[in-house]
Amino acid sequence: MDGLNKGLRKVEIAVRWDPSPAGQPSTDLDLVAATYPADDPHGDPAYVVHFDSRSPDGTITLNRDSKDGQGFGYDEVMTLELDRLDVRYARVVVGVVIQQRPAERTFVSVSNPGLRIREGYTVLAEDHFGGVLGATAATVAEFTRDGSGPWEFRPGVRGFEGDPVAFTRTMGAAQRP
Repeated sequence: MDGLNKGLRKVEIAVRWDPSPAGQPSTDLDLVAATYPADDPHGDPAYVVHFDSRSPDGTITLNRDSKDGQGFGYDEVMTLELDRLDVRYARVVVGVVIQQRPAERTFVSVSNPGLRIREGYTVLAEDHFGGVLGATAATVAEFTRDGSGPWEFRPGVRGFEGDPVAFTRTMGAAQRP
């Protein structure tokens, strides 16, 4: 039956959090996706998608962007149309960044954060960032494929401590065992 497996096609990554308490600066989480070429899947990203941007071919889009966590349900939503992504790309890494203005924050100071990754109605992963409380950003998903084969999902929330700009440059680096 493996010959019939089409792999992942269209995936939604969603992040939610509650607004900051009254009198506190707003908390702003941002979804970020980096696409890596097949000839260097752990090198520099071919492109990065974040707020106010989308992929050059329209296969990765940020459908919802919140600057304060106000709203119903999930505040940030990104769609990855993996089935349309060109074969020259073999890896997509998705992360969540906490904006550090107007105040420096880590996940421990974010009220009620949550993550959901799904394809259609099938939930692939859910998390609450409890394992990365001291981090300023985290990778939350990795999608890979061999050649033109099916896309596979590797779940896992991995924290990053430091500048959000540095995170986008290093989020796809090979993980140490």
